Order: sequence, then C-alpha cells, then structure tokens
Amino acid sequence: MRVLLFSKAAVRAVYHKQYEHIASHPVIHELLVAVPPYWREPRVGKVPLETVQPQGYRLVATPLRWNGHYHLYYAPQLPRLIRQFRPDLVHLDEEVYNFATFHAALAARWYGAKVVAFCWQNIYRRYPPPFRWFEQILARHLQGVIAGNEEARLVLQRKGFSLPVEVIPQYGVDVERFKPGTPPTPPPFHIGFLGRLVPAKGIDLLLESLQHLPEWCELWLAGEGEDTVWRTMAERLRVAERVRWLGALPSTHVVDFLHQLHVLVLPSRTTARWKEQFGRVLVEAMACGVPVVGSNSGEIPRVIGEAGLVFSEGNAEELARGILSLAESPERRQQLAHAARQRAVTHFSMEQIALRYVRFWQDVASVEHNPC
Repeated sequence: MRVLLFSKAAVRAVYHKQYEHIASHPVIHELLVAVPPYWREPRVGKVPLETVQPQGYRLVATPLRWNGHYHLYYAPQLPRLIRQFRPDLVHLDEEVYNFATFHAALAARWYGAKVVAFCWQNIYRRYPPPFRWFEQILARHLQGVIAGNEEARLVLQRKGFSLPVEVIPQYGVDVERFKPGTPPTPPPFHIGFLGRLVPAKGIDLLLESLQHLPEWCELWLAGEGEDTVWRTMAERLRVAERVRWLGALPSTHVVDFLHQLHVLVLPSRTTARWKEQFGRVLVEAMACGVPVVGSNSGEIPRVIGEAGLVFSEGNAEELARGILSLAESPERRQQLAHAARQRAVTHFSMEQIALRYVRFWQDVASVEHNPC
C-alpha cells in the first residue's frame, strides 16, 4: 500500500518516529509525509518545521494558504503531490468540517485514492455553510475516520457518519526516547506543566494550588504563549518566588524537562467551545515514569486510567491535596511512576499506535466505495 499522509502537527520532530514504525510495516510499500514549512498557531505564533531525518519514508514540505486559520487553511500544492505520488490511500490529519480536508479529499478521490480523515472535535456543534456542507459530503465519500477520543466518535455518529470510525490517538509516544530518568531528590518538590499558556489549560489553578502547598513545592511552567497575565497573578497570590518560567520548549528538549519533575499536572478546564481532547503531555510524562495528575476534563481520565490521580476540574484545593499526597509519600510516587510507565508502553507507544493505524487503513481500503 502506498500512503500519503498530510499533517500540520508533523512540524514537531518528536512525532516522526511514528512514521518510521508505519513505514516499516510489511504492507506499507511507500509512505510520503507532507507537512507545512511552519504552522502559525493562534495566540502562540509561528511554529517552524523542526529538523528531522526521515528513516524509511519520504518527507516533503508543502506551503499552506491562510496559514493559522483552522477552518479555512489548505495546501494548494497537495493535489499535485497526490497526482505525482499516486497513493492507494490518503490520510488527512484534519477535521471533517475544515476546507483543508475537503480540498485534499476531492483531489485524492479524483485520482482514485481512498481517503481517511482524523478528528479531535469532542463537542457537538452545528457549523454554518460551507463547513456543514463539507461534513455532509465527506460523511458520504470518506472511507473512514480515526477519532482521537471516544467523545469525538460519538459526535461523528450524531452527525450522520455511518462509515467506519476507530478511536486511536493521533500520535503515540516514543517509549525508547521517553523513558524513566533519575529525578532530583526533594526538596524542593518540582510540580511541572507543559502546554499552551492559555486559560483553558488551567494555569490559574496551578498558581492557586501553590497557596495550599508547603513552601518547598515549586511550579515549573513550560509552554508557548503570553505569560504576562500569569506572572501578574503569581505576584498577586504571593507565590511568584516559587514559580519557574521556562518558556516554549522545542520538542527535542521535552524529555530533559520531564526528568526534572516529581509530578506532571494537566489541570485543563472545559469551556463552552473546548474540552481536553487527549493530553499528549500526559503519556509523555507517563512513559518517563513521572506520576501524573489531571482534571476530569474530556479525555484526561481515560488517558490516565488507574496510573495517576484525577481531580474535579476547577478545584484548586482538591488539586493541591492530590499533589501533596505525592509530595509527602515517595512510596506512592514510585508506585504510580511504575504504573504510568507500564500503561504508556502497553497502550500508547508509537509502535502500537502505528500498528493500529495500518490495520485500520487496510480494513477501509479493502471495502469498495463509490468515487466522489
């Protein structure tokens, strides 16, 4: 099977190991990964394509039009790539209501390729035309959809997608690279966060939780976005001296960051338009043997399972109690660290996720379907 995979998320070098696993599968004769030279993340800025050395697959950078506009952006040169490469299947790492998916899917079907899309959207919403039309057309003409979480699968069903839908994370974790290190001996006790510095990620809860924790607990904040409002809040709460501001981290530096933590927290808060779709940093920390604490927003409880602690979103005191239970018990930390590593290897390794992708592609490619 010849597969062309298009993904703006693949500007991150850390994800490319999964493509090596896909390309090494016996049924994949050739894999071409198309990725933009950069992605302009709203409220974060320009995220350039990180340096990668493709092993077993081909990588091509293709520019985007309206870069940074989630619903409107598309890759104008992608139809030409499809025509030249002649894939059996095109995998589009994008939502079914976006123009990028509609544009590329039409081109793929025109040249005789099967098409699979990927969806994160875990909140039901009716979109205005033309986005609703994209959904309706693709519901009839895609061969399958991979949903990144269970709620996304249910949303697709509610919107009339009767085609095959499989729940598989977008990317697994490289468990050979993300593996346990030797954390520093507390005190201080390092509480870590890695992600976008936006309100929905619950940065305020982390700062408020410090008020309920001993002075020997520190918060290490790493991620992309404007931090001025959070620095101001830390000053107002009188916890600023216990916060380390690390800024954006290249994906190649994430392992080193995680190895310095005693616990990783993802305190996401559900809003009217968003709830946590997966929480990739959780599985990265789990693979490193770092205990994790997460809110009950969206997919977080299903990712953590029994391998960490879950608290009620928005409850800073409950979050602080969970963190303190780990800070005061090395034995409990070690128990959860082992469980986290085992869960990451068993359920979320890139090798396992790649295998599930290929099996799904095989299943949908074997079914006859009328062209667009």
